[in-house]
This record gives sequence, C-alpha cells and structure tokens, in this order.
Amino acid sequence: MNLVIDAGNTLIKYAVFNDLKIIFSEFNSDFSESQYLNIKQKYPAIKNIIYSNVGHHQLNFLNSIKGVKIIEFSPLTLSPIINLYETPETLGMDRLAAVVGANQIFPKQNIMVIDLGSAITYDFINSKSEYLGGNISPGMDMRFRALNNFTSKLPLLTPNENFSTIGVNTNEAIHSGVVQGLVFEISGYIDYFSQYYDDLKVILTGGNCFFFEKILKKPIFVNPNLLLIGLNKILEYNLENRN
Repeated sequence: MNLVIDAGNTLIKYAVFNDLKIIFSEFNSDFSESQYLNIKQKYPAIKNIIYSNVGHHQLNFLNSIKGVKIIEFSPLTLSPIINLYETPETLGMDRLAAVVGANQIFPKQNIMVIDLGSAITYDFINSKSEYLGGNISPGMDMRFRALNNFTSKLPLLTPNENFSTIGVNTNEAIHSGVVQGLVFEISGYIDYFSQYYDDLKVILTGGNCFFFEKILKKPIFVNPNLLLIGLNKILEYNLENRN
C-alpha cells in the first residue's frame, strides 16, 4: 500500500492506495505525525510514501519515519512522462503530478488539465506523453478578493452559481464579471486547443472543479483526485526504476 500526500497552497489532501485504487482519502488544513500514525495503524500495510509540498507545510517529520520508503516529489524525482518545460526547477510539482495523473487515466491521448484552485493552471500533455507546459491565471476566490482589496468600495463576495449575464446591481456585476469571465476564459482555452488536437480530453480538478462542472457547456471530465493519482503513479514508477 502507498500513502500519497498532496500539500497544496490551502489544504492538504492525502490518500491510501492499494495498487491503483484509492481505499481511503481525506483533506485537512495540516498533516501531523499523529495523523500519520492513525492512518498507519488503520492501514499497517503501508510501505511507501510520496508527498508534494507546494504550500510549504510542516512535513519534515515524514523524512524521519522508519521502515517506510519516503519520496519527496521534486524536480529531481523520476517521472513517467517527458517534461519539456524549459525551467523544470520553477515548475510547481502539483502541475506535473496532475498531468501524470491525466496521462494515467487517458494514456496516449492529448489532454488539457485545468486545475481550479487558489490559482488556475492550464496544462497540456500530448499523445506522446510529452508535457508541453501551460499557463497560470488568478483563481476565482483570488479575483473576488482582488476587487475588494484594490478598490475602495467594492464588497468582498463569495462565489454564487446563480448569476446574471449582465449585472443590474453591483453585487450581480461582480458575480457576473468574475464567474462569467472565468467561463469565457476556460471555454476559450478549450476551443483554442481543440482546433489543433483532435479528440482533446479536458479534465477539471482542484477545489472549484465541481462548481464549474455545473456551468461549463463543454465536454469535460472531472476528477478531484487527479493529483493524488499522479503522485501514486510517480511513486510506483520510482519504485520500479530504483537502482
């Protein structure tokens, strides 16, 4: 069994895999040694751990655990895909894990991964398992906060699925501007890449994936565990190819 930990900017998601199947998963604002011990007690067959820590959480205790193979996912970690990013040392490990997960689900296909988290990332992997790179955009919550922080009168609002195409008051104008703007942005990326790649697969992941699944009028797949699936694949790949 494998324990896979994805420590993001806001939350930490972790899961226990038996082969390629998730048998336990949870998320929290932190991940402590006592939480690990509780999981290990429940699943004593855990022999391997991989973790990605883009949010700089306190996970140093993992490296001192005895009797378990530990891998911290970094630019030096072996990957089952070809990474063509020009500056791999600056690439968020969560982005790379997500495209590995996508490649695991849809092997030998052209895939766009849209991670709707604190920031929004658009990443592309082709049918040759080559990661070509992607783009980064402000996340939905960040856009709401920016309108409040950088203006003197606009209120801080929370996302609402019910919005007008044209706002007839300030609150509606903000909701429409942020949410509808993101719908246009996401749809634009999908339309653009679909021109160049036949049968493009689009996978939404991240904290707001289900929010946009409801309002995007596009053929998409949604998988909130995409990064965990990718990290587990990376772990298995390293175990198979270790010296």
